[in-house]
Amino acid sequence: MAPAPTSTLTLEVSPADALIDVARRIAVRGAAPGARVTLRTRTLRGQGAAWRSEAHFTADEQGVVDLERQAPETGSYAGADAMGLLWSQVPDAEGQRDVFPDDVLHPIVTELEAEAGAARARATLTQRLAAPGVVRREVREDGLVGTLFTPATPGPHPAIVVLNGSGGGINEPRAALYASHGYAALALGYFKAPGLSDYISNTPLEYFKRGLDWVRREVRPWRGFVALSGQSRGGELVLLLATLFPRDVSAVVAYVPSALVHGGQNAADPAVGRDGPAWLYEGKPLPHLWENNRTATWVPYDNGPQPRRNELAMRTALQDAEAVARVRIPVERIQGPVMLLSATDDGSWPSSLFTQWIQDSLAAAGHPHDVQRRDYEGGGHSILLPHVPTTQLVFRHPVSGRSSTTGGSPAVNAFADADSWPAVRAFLQKAVRAHEVAAGGG
Repeated sequence: MAPAPTSTLTLEVSPADALIDVARRIAVRGAAPGARVTLRTRTLRGQGAAWRSEAHFTADEQGVVDLERQAPETGSYAGADAMGLLWSQVPDAEGQRDVFPDDVLHPIVTELEAEAGAARARATLTQRLAAPGVVRREVREDGLVGTLFTPATPGPHPAIVVLNGSGGGINEPRAALYASHGYAALALGYFKAPGLSDYISNTPLEYFKRGLDWVRREVRPWRGFVALSGQSRGGELVLLLATLFPRDVSAVVAYVPSALVHGGQNAADPAVGRDGPAWLYEGKPLPHLWENNRTATWVPYDNGPQPRRNELAMRTALQDAEAVARVRIPVERIQGPVMLLSATDDGSWPSSLFTQWIQDSLAAAGHPHDVQRRDYEGGGHSILLPHVPTTQLVFRHPVSGRSSTTGGSPAVNAFADADSWPAVRAFLQKAVRAHEVAAGGG
C-alpha cells in the first residue's frame, strides 16, 4: 500500500485490541457527504497465508460510514454487520482454511484501509485467543498428547477437556479461549498429533479416561468440575465418554455431534477401511452405524454432484432402524448438563436431526440436569469461534483427501459462530453454579 496523502479521513476500530470473541465497532469519519467509501482488509492467518475482503459504501450526511448500521452497496458481504469485513475474508491462495495463527499465543492482526477519493486512512484490528497471562503447557505424560492452557488468575479453576473432530490434531484455539474466560482447558489430541496414530481407527476410549484422571490429579480443578467440549466426531465422542464415565464428566458441550456411534469414515486408516471401527473399549470395537447395516451406501457421496455431501451417505444408513437402534449413544446415562449445537444444512452429517434425537432421549428419561439445544437454520457443519472467516465451505479432508462441503452459507455460519460462543459460556457458568450447589457450596 502506497503512503497516504494528508487527509481528515479517519478510520476507527473500537476496541482496537481485544479477545477474538469481542465484537468491534468500525467507522470511517471525515468523508464528504454522499462520497463513495471503500474499505479493505488484509490478515495473515495460519501458515502466513493472506486473507482479504473489500466493501463499498456511501457516506451519510455527516460523512460517516458506520459498519454497525450501514450496509455496503457492493463487496464481500451484504447487510449491516459490524464484523462483516472479517467473516467475509477469502484467502489469496485457493485451498487455505487455517483461520487461526500457527501459535495461538500470537495475535491475529488485521490491517484496514479506508479510501474516499484521494484520501486514505488506516487502522489495525487485533484479535487474541489468549488473554494476557494465560499459560500454555505441552502435555506429554501418561501417554497423553495435548496442550494445557491455564488462566492468568489464581486457581483453582473449573476445567474443560477439548476434543477435535475427524481432522484430528490438537484444538488449541478453543482451549486458549476457554482459558481466557477462566477455565483450565486441556486440548487433548487422540490422532494426527505427535506420537499418535494418523487415523481415528481403533482409538481406545480408555485413553480419554486417563486424560480425565490426569486433569483431576494435575490440574486439581475447582470442586472437581471437569467438562468435555467436542466438535463433529469430537461431539460424538464427548457424548459417548459421558455415558461410559458419567461420574468423571461434570458437563458436556457437543458441537454438531452425532447421536450414534460411527465407524472410521473419512478419518479411517486405509488398512482398516472407512467401514471399520473408530472406537475400542475394553479391547473390543464398539458396534457402529455401518456395521451390518442393510441400507448404508457411500454411493450418494462418492458419485454425488459436486460439491459432495457426506450427509447424503449418512442418511442412507439411517434407513435401517434396527442398525440405528443398536448404535444409539445412551445419553440418558449422562450425569450432568448437556449443551447441543447443530445446523440444518450440515453437509457432513445430519446434526440437526441428531441433536433433536438426543434432546428427545434426555427428555424421555427425565434428565434432571440442564439441557440446551441451539439449532441454526441454514447453517453448516463448521461452528467455530466468533469473528473468523466463514467463506471456505468446500474442503479436502485432511486425512482421506476426499473433497466435500460443510454446508451452510458464509453469513449464516458467521451468525452461528457469533451466537453459539456466548451461549456456551453462559451454559458452562450455569453448570459450574449447579455443581457448586450440588457439592454443598451454594
